[in-house]
Amino acid sequence: MSSIRLRLLCWVIPPVLLMNLLAGALAYMLAPPPLREAVLRTLVLLEMVFGLACVALVWFSVSNGLRPLNRLRAELNAREGDDLAPIAADQVPYELEPVVAALNELLAKVGEGAQARQAFLADVAHQLRTPLAGLKTQLEWLGVRHAGTETARPVGLMLSATERMIRQTNQLLALARAAPRHFEKTRLEPLALDALVADAVQSFVDQAARKDIDIGFDLAPAVIRGDRFLLRDLIDNLIDNAIRYTPPQGAVTVTVRPGLLTVEDNGPGIPPARREQVFHRYVRLDDKTEGSGLGLAIVRDIATVHGASLSISDPPGGQGALFSVKFR
Repeated sequence: MSSIRLRLLCWVIPPVLLMNLLAGALAYMLAPPPLREAVLRTLVLLEMVFGLACVALVWFSVSNGLRPLNRLRAELNAREGDDLAPIAADQVPYELEPVVAALNELLAKVGEGAQARQAFLADVAHQLRTPLAGLKTQLEWLGVRHAGTETARPVGLMLSATERMIRQTNQLLALARAAPRHFEKTRLEPLALDALVADAVQSFVDQAARKDIDIGFDLAPAVIRGDRFLLRDLIDNLIDNAIRYTPPQGAVTVTVRPGLLTVEDNGPGIPPARREQVFHRYVRLDDKTEGSGLGLAIVRDIATVHGASLSISDPPGGQGALFSVKFR
């Protein structure tokens, strides 16, 4: 990779120095013999000073000319991975407008592709929900009808697989709905966060009981502006994640305070170095635990579109993980 500064120096400095040398040689030849030695010393000194001045001038001029590019690079580096908003063309020099226009065209194409993928995921997930729900109902009926027979175990395995498919389908739909580029602020409305959490916790009582986990909540009245369905997805994924990674006879506690939601467990916890990583898609810390690696990515996206901050810390007891969502 070549440097613009070095290329300009190679193009500009040699011809300038050559012309100065020719002019100096002519002055040396025209000077009287007694003065030629003094003229030579003066010419060498002037040549060195002039050469250094040319290098400094070229370096400074190019650096100053590249500042808009550096600002553009810093702006792009500061963006989130899903921020495909066009670059403001009125804030760049005229010479960079074609580059910015080309970048904006590329961002638009990428955005269209991402939107098509999100729409496809949402459509597929939505279309799968109804037949999967019907399949689950039929399998539950078969499980009751053939309880105690040799077909009970295969039916149970099919029911478990169907429940996993339903969960992953719901996660795909939540992921598509929570995409920041497709979120509509008009969907925000005043909601009772404590009531949402109370309803969500009740739906996890059976799942927690199967692992002998004590699930509880400590709720104070809290009203926030949000999307009811997305916030329920956020709460469900936080609780589901806590139950999945909490060992048997453990505890999960959900707390609501004004502007704050926390989910605490006493599982293995998350190392500080990996706490940011777990919010990326398909990242799982424990391959022995079932899951798709999408739950916490969904939580992150939903928190983002609600302007909330999301963090992981150690609980007061020191064992486990404490997820906190702070709403503005």
